[in-house]
Amino acid sequence: MDKLWDCIVVGAGAAGLSAALVLGRARQRTLVVDAGGQSNSSADGIGGLLGQDGRPPAAFYAAGREELAAYPTVERRSGDVVGGERHEAGFVLELADGSHETARRVLLATGMEYRFPALPGIAERWGRSVFHCPFCHGWEVRDQQLGVLDRAAAGARRALLLRVWSDDVTLFADGPAELDAEDAERLRAAGVTVDERRVAELRGQGSARTAVAFADGGEHPCAGLLVPVTLHQRSALAEQLGAAASDPGPVAIDAIEVDPMFHTSVPGLSAAGDVSSQQLPSVANAVAAGSSAAAMIVQDLISEAQGLTAASRLARVAGGTQ
Repeated sequence: MDKLWDCIVVGAGAAGLSAALVLGRARQRTLVVDAGGQSNSSADGIGGLLGQDGRPPAAFYAAGREELAAYPTVERRSGDVVGGERHEAGFVLELADGSHETARRVLLATGMEYRFPALPGIAERWGRSVFHCPFCHGWEVRDQQLGVLDRAAAGARRALLLRVWSDDVTLFADGPAELDAEDAERLRAAGVTVDERRVAELRGQGSARTAVAFADGGEHPCAGLLVPVTLHQRSALAEQLGAAASDPGPVAIDAIEVDPMFHTSVPGLSAAGDVSSQQLPSVANAVAAGSSAAAMIVQDLISEAQGLTAASRLARVAGGTQ
């Protein structure tokens, strides 16, 4: 614990690696703690990320780690951060191997746990023929028979959105649909079928999916299924450090509340990526958030060293970071 890091980045997904790259290029002493298990690891490819479209997530993260190796002030370490507390120098974090590290700033980029419906056949197809984001996966199943599993008004919105990628979309309500007259008419006008039969399982070979099977023994052909998810913190570190959570939303249940500069309610503690209230879940957004959060951290560290006031710091930020 003799070394004082300028910043410890907790998490090495898209947001964490992006932040570490910016910190390294700014010559900040940076430790990246990588627990692995990125939420998109099961996907065949990353959709919609400029320069990386369709690249397997594992290859994307490996390339990011290789880029960080070029910066002598950045160290990446595999493991988990299991605890932490405020310290006179900033923060002291405890790693799973029993070691402790001290940093002036901490950036939480631990990602979220994606919880999907407990339906047989979803888990093994998750991130491939079953997905929650059509912008990430819709292109790969375009012009096929697609479906949405959701009986409420949100399901109607998802089904209407999915029509961008296919003319053949079915809303699988898994019971009586909870739709008002306006949504029912919108679906009818868009050519979306509503099927209220109870869904029993998904069928198909391997990660592919060929049909939605019903409790009555019938089935409906379907090559891609959009399902609702909820996002939950996968790490208790934010709570341990005292960071406030945002109010539960329709997707993120306990996102970390951050301001436009990615600061949490705890001075010196920032958050970026899926964990934060500023984030729409996608790799592209996580890369952007990590980059911006790191630039703000560098600005904060420099301003603190130079004794600038909060107003002066904001003026610097307004002047740009590029």
